[in-house]
Amino acid sequence: MSDSLRIVRLANFVAPASGGLRTALRELGKGFQEAGHEPVLIVPGERHTDRQTDQGRVITLPGPLLPGTGGYRVLVDKRRVAGLLERLAPDRLEVSDRTTLRWTGAWARRARVPAMMVSHETADGVLRTWGLSEAMSRRAADALNVRTAHTYSKVVCTTEFAEREFVRIGARNVVRAPLGVDLVGRHPALRDPGLRARHTREGDVLLVMCSRLSVEKRPGTALDALEALLRRGRRAVLVVAGDGPLRARLEQRAQGLPVTFLGHVTDRGTLGALQASADVCLAPGPAETFGLAALEAMACGTPVVASASSALPEVVGSAGATAADNGKSFADAVELLLARPEHERREAARARAECFGWTTAVQAFLAAHDAAVRRPSREGVDPLREGVV
Repeated sequence: MSDSLRIVRLANFVAPASGGLRTALRELGKGFQEAGHEPVLIVPGERHTDRQTDQGRVITLPGPLLPGTGGYRVLVDKRRVAGLLERLAPDRLEVSDRTTLRWTGAWARRARVPAMMVSHETADGVLRTWGLSEAMSRRAADALNVRTAHTYSKVVCTTEFAEREFVRIGARNVVRAPLGVDLVGRHPALRDPGLRARHTREGDVLLVMCSRLSVEKRPGTALDALEALLRRGRRAVLVVAGDGPLRARLEQRAQGLPVTFLGHVTDRGTLGALQASADVCLAPGPAETFGLAALEAMACGTPVVASASSALPEVVGSAGATAADNGKSFADAVELLLARPEHERREAARARAECFGWTTAVQAFLAAHDAAVRRPSREGVDPLREGVV
């Protein structure tokens, strides 16, 4: 192993209002730097910038806005990106985009740079959310994944759920590395009675959904669940933290319902207080391969109802509940969680989140890069590998 490596990381679809991927890139960059390596992150932006940050060097290259995506930009100038990679001369390449940046795997092979692609979503899951049949989604995903596995030295999957579609095609270069959660910045002590009082009356159940409002996240399921609970006589309100192309449609649909749309919440303390003050967090995205927002809620002591079609059942374990992808099933799962004594469900959520510190994630990603790893602490145990689940 080399003592210090320049690890160049590329990502598309990182918008100012995108949460999980931006958080993962930031926390992994911090960890790489603290371990003595040189992380360089390249992402699309409005203009060219190059700055040193607490997560290492961050370079933005001009990238066009994708219409209808709520602010996503992409790196489309291959020549410019390739030229920058040549000047940076990375020791390792890490790519967080399995589609538009897949060409960088071939570049890395020519340059003899070990490269890995991080699978942040399942291909067939995303295709299904866009309306393709299960059979068509699977065939298209298998074709894409065969090319991806052949292009990169390694494919990193954050859960067993994410790994399955590569195991299905016989890929032998797949490694597991979980993501994590800030266990200091997210804590049950953030619970704020004043914030809760702004959204609820005495006796109300406070539901939150922290999600990008886009097709693949299925945010409408949360509205369906709220309607189902109200029909049963359950006094409940829903607060949505997040933005995206479906926001206007969802706001129109929610007229007459006790729903508050906060948009993208930029202040991490405010978001943490919201997560800690809720009774249940809803995570309806069926294609999630990890679910950072849900794990943050659990770190705040708030249990999660997650889509049974996603990786989240693997992450939340018995501290949360799972549901089929419809409002009635989500409402049933909410009722199941609320039937537990409050202190028990909150303690269980926090205890489960404590299995997923960022130290664990950083060590696993550095091991995937064959990079020097600091001596593991107790936080360095991967709960998805070591029998914690």
